[in-house]
Amino acid sequence: MLVMTSTEEEKMAKMKLKMKKLVRELTKKRGRHTELVTVYVPAGYSLSEIVSQLRSEQSTAENIKSKHVRKNVTTALEKIIRHLQLYKATPEHGLAIFCGNIAEIEGEEDIELWTIEPPEPVKVKMYWCDQKFVTEPLEDMIAEKEIYGIINLDRSEADIALLVGKKIESLVHFESLVPGKTRAGGQSSARFARVREGLLNDWLKQVADAANKIFLERKDVLGIIVSGPGPIKDTFLKEDYLFADVKKKVIGTVDTSYTGEFGVEETIKRGTEIFKEAAVTKEKKLLERFFTELQKPHGLVVYGFEAVRNAIESGAVDFIILSEGLEARVYEYTDERGVQRTLLYVTGQEMSQGFSMSASKDVLEYFEDKAINYGSRIELVSRDTREGEQFLQLGGIGAILRYRVS
Repeated sequence: MLVMTSTEEEKMAKMKLKMKKLVRELTKKRGRHTELVTVYVPAGYSLSEIVSQLRSEQSTAENIKSKHVRKNVTTALEKIIRHLQLYKATPEHGLAIFCGNIAEIEGEEDIELWTIEPPEPVKVKMYWCDQKFVTEPLEDMIAEKEIYGIINLDRSEADIALLVGKKIESLVHFESLVPGKTRAGGQSSARFARVREGLLNDWLKQVADAANKIFLERKDVLGIIVSGPGPIKDTFLKEDYLFADVKKKVIGTVDTSYTGEFGVEETIKRGTEIFKEAAVTKEKKLLERFFTELQKPHGLVVYGFEAVRNAIESGAVDFIILSEGLEARVYEYTDERGVQRTLLYVTGQEMSQGFSMSASKDVLEYFEDKAINYGSRIELVSRDTREGEQFLQLGGIGAILRYRVS
């Protein structure tokens, strides 16, 4: 099983932050007509076939009645084709390209091209021409995917799976040799019970060995649910078949009517409240860590816009924490003495003269840029918990540090 190193995880996080920024930019773009072109090239797909298709679409576009729209679409397609010809082969995970006329004034031309090699394989082949770009495949990649483990078992079969966001990934399926309670002819009741108990112990150990290996490697798993019909799952937990580091990740048990594929699906349906509580627990632990450090004389935290920004630019920030309840924008400007200044404007404050909304960034976008440049990570926290509300009252902007800054 492939396990990412911390360096690879940080690289992936930075790539996703860049893609979030691109997606946010693309979703704001609008064409005056159906002249924005979206192209997705799947991983492993032939670039020459894509180019041939786009050449064909160029010919079809010549039939567009409007002269301006026809010119903009064919120009965008030509620009995409020329860009594709820069590649010797399809990138490992495929390619997403967006191109079109984004001029706000009718009759003017401002054809721009954006391209990205996603951090995950592109699975859809697409050519689409519309008044907006198609970003949903990228949005699915960058959506936060909380990962949970599932061990679903009884005496006859077992499955180990992951719930990644809303997607189930089956990892292992076992079938056991443990007999039912009815003994074979000629065997004494006591002897049969001993044999059955031994086989059951071996069976649970086999399942546990696989689970221990998987969940010790998967550091990104937030919690594990053990499920199944009857008491076997309780025996599995009670008798300590799981290693301590794996067992402490168990967040609950669920009774199911089935095992196998249906049992895993049933676990997810019946474990909804457990999953919700686990997400809240993760958030509470992060904020508890923040407030614990805050109480120390030289704790590894800072809070407030200026302090967090300065710490990031010093390279000292591990996690940037932002409250989802904070509605604010950041303005960067040059004062009358030619000095670069930055101002945080919180919604509801009186607006200073001389600032325009077009010259500002959303506070999340501002800190995403900082995170990309300085190798920090961003965590958004809700105000649904006491700690979350307390954090918002503190200003809604904080950071956990790698090391203390003066």
